[in-house]
Amino acid sequence: MQIDARGPRFGAAITLVVLLLVIYFDSAPLLAFQTLVWGIGAIAGPHRSPYGFIFKTLVKPRLKKTGELENVKPPQFSMLVGFIFGAVGLVGVAIGSPTVFLIATSFALAAAFLNAVFNFCLGCEMYLLLVKARLVR
Repeated sequence: MQIDARGPRFGAAITLVVLLLVIYFDSAPLLAFQTLVWGIGAIAGPHRSPYGFIFKTLVKPRLKKTGELENVKPPQFSMLVGFIFGAVGLVGVAIGSPTVFLIATSFALAAAFLNAVFNFCLGCEMYLLLVKARLVR
């Protein structure tokens, strides 16, 4: 399946803002929300996540031309990686470790920043390396 490559970057921009708010307000509920978004995207695909829905219904119709298409699997894998980091951050909250919470959230924030600002999807690159190593399909 192919998706508009601008969609995941749009989602990364929203994620970047959400994660900045998570860190600034030290907000476990906001991290739980973001982790849920990642979980939906990891299972159903980024185009079916809440941010993908916003892109598809509100942003894409206002763009002048059709964007480049990309395989859904790398961004979907990237959302799985985000989900894992979000879950680790929430475990940090559950065990009373603000350090684990901050480090996991910061790693996810760094990846979202790279995608939103530089169009470099770290999770997508990880996926491609795993495909080359024949660890995933």
